[in-house]
Amino acid sequence: MATTNELKVPSAEVIAVYPNKIRIAVDDFSKFATVDEQLEKLRVGSYLEVADDDNHKLIVIIDNYSIEYKEEKLEIEGEEKTLKNKRYIIEANPLGTLVNEKFQRGGESLTIPPTKVKPATSDDILKVYQSNIKDSEKFTFSKLLTDKTIEVPVNGNNFFNKHFSIVGSTGSGKSHTVAKILQKAINAKNTEYDGLNNSHIVIFDIHGEYKTAFPNANYIDTSNLILPYWLLNGEELEELFLDSGDRNNYNQTSILRRTIIENKKKYSKSTNIHFGTPSKFDIQEVYNCLYNFQHETTDYVDSLVIKQEGNDINCASIEDKYTEFFKSMLDFEPTVRSKIKSGIYADGTLDKFIDRFENKINNNRLNFLFGTESRDSSFEDTLAQFVGYKTSSSKDSKDSNITIIDLGGIPFEVLSISVSLISRMLFDYGFFFKKILKGDEDCETPLLLLYEEAHKYVPKSDLVKFRASKTAIERIAKEGRKYGVTLGIVSQRPSEISETIFSQCNSFVVMRLTNPDDQNYVKKLLPDTMGNMTDTLPSLKAGDALLAGESIIIPSLVHIDRCSPEPKSSDIKYYEVWKEKWKDVNFSDIINQWEK
Repeated sequence: MATTNELKVPSAEVIAVYPNKIRIAVDDFSKFATVDEQLEKLRVGSYLEVADDDNHKLIVIIDNYSIEYKEEKLEIEGEEKTLKNKRYIIEANPLGTLVNEKFQRGGESLTIPPTKVKPATSDDILKVYQSNIKDSEKFTFSKLLTDKTIEVPVNGNNFFNKHFSIVGSTGSGKSHTVAKILQKAINAKNTEYDGLNNSHIVIFDIHGEYKTAFPNANYIDTSNLILPYWLLNGEELEELFLDSGDRNNYNQTSILRRTIIENKKKYSKSTNIHFGTPSKFDIQEVYNCLYNFQHETTDYVDSLVIKQEGNDINCASIEDKYTEFFKSMLDFEPTVRSKIKSGIYADGTLDKFIDRFENKINNNRLNFLFGTESRDSSFEDTLAQFVGYKTSSSKDSKDSNITIIDLGGIPFEVLSISVSLISRMLFDYGFFFKKILKGDEDCETPLLLLYEEAHKYVPKSDLVKFRASKTAIERIAKEGRKYGVTLGIVSQRPSEISETIFSQCNSFVVMRLTNPDDQNYVKKLLPDTMGNMTDTLPSLKAGDALLAGESIIIPSLVHIDRCSPEPKSSDIKYYEVWKEKWKDVNFSDIINQWEK
């Protein structure tokens, strides 16, 4: 039986050590912390120091705690009494050790048994995050969630030269996080100089949120977007004009390919022309030709004799026939038995295809793709507008670190193709830029392509309508880093994003996630030693995030710094607006905008 004089228990001690967890018993919380401020900060997610006699410090993070009650019999002044003692049992996950002021992942160097346990000091926590990153590589946009006086830097090179992802439910603060990260990036300079730094960032903005956050950006929407149809590759052209479910798809594919190739040959000096060559052609001439094949009549014996009303056209070859058909839509003589017959494609098999073709090239909402400016635009200006350089064709363009492409006005049926074409052009830009550099030279203008609501155009789906954008972006995910083109993937549904793309991300900013499928998807990204850290995802406040990946020394719960200026992503204050006086609506203005 113990006496009061014999009873000397340390305020905290390690009572069990497992491969990926330690248990700590704390008898007196008031003696556990060296200062009251540390005691107040202790919570799940706080950091502790576990030391040994060799002066190594193991840094652990509190995973959970429980209260244990234990009865103990004591003899006090000759009388036996039973006391009920309370102690706290803390379970913590080892993160790494501080040795000679440097943080190292893992806790293998700690001897057993550890001798001291106490809350980690701010200085030691700072060493955890900053001792292994050079000052020139530190990129900071957040603070530690459990102690907002401590900045949490990432390795800026690893963060941007390896694809990253920002995910979170609606209202979790994704847009503000994106804006803060990019604002810090475009304002960073390694020396004092005037003007822009050399950052080049393209934002695919599907909701028009980022214009206010980047007032000096090159802003592109359907009113000034120039996206030449003649830069579409073969797959994109087929996806745009063909219906994969049409039983006559083979004939339609054949005539579309041949017609575009022949028209490209007409305008190109090169002899190496194929369906997907980025070479100019005239979409109206292609339509003229398709229309003429749809209605063509020829001599009954010689199909190279075109029976045009009032004047036959004799062609020396099939290539000559294409040349004639490009000029205009012809009026043909009706068929006459044994004298005039219908052309090979004038059997109704092209009707739906050509109607679809005509509707698209004459759709005013697709003027950015099929309009005169897009037809006549130079390859150089088309590319420069996206990379952030001033172009000769637009008086409003300027050199800018950020190019915002507002996808909101692009019809859904061409959204995938538009994203595909721009993404593919920017990948090819990096690819061919590297070819003109010497072997030992680095990329001079590395690009970041940031896809807002990425699940809308690179979903985990095999549907044809997503094929073009998935192909282009997946190629960047797999090969882009070699050519200075990296991805920023932003989504509220990470479980719905193409696994090929998401698996290539190396850094993750995970904000509040309420969907169980998304939570489980993110859990797979973290090492087993992080325990139940992902269990906090449903309860994170707006602006809080789990920061993980190769760019940060250890996965950490952080609070993202507020951006300024802010994106236009605030929720509508329904109830406050509803309480205001009735407002009239000008429906004519809405309809006019709708019909543009």
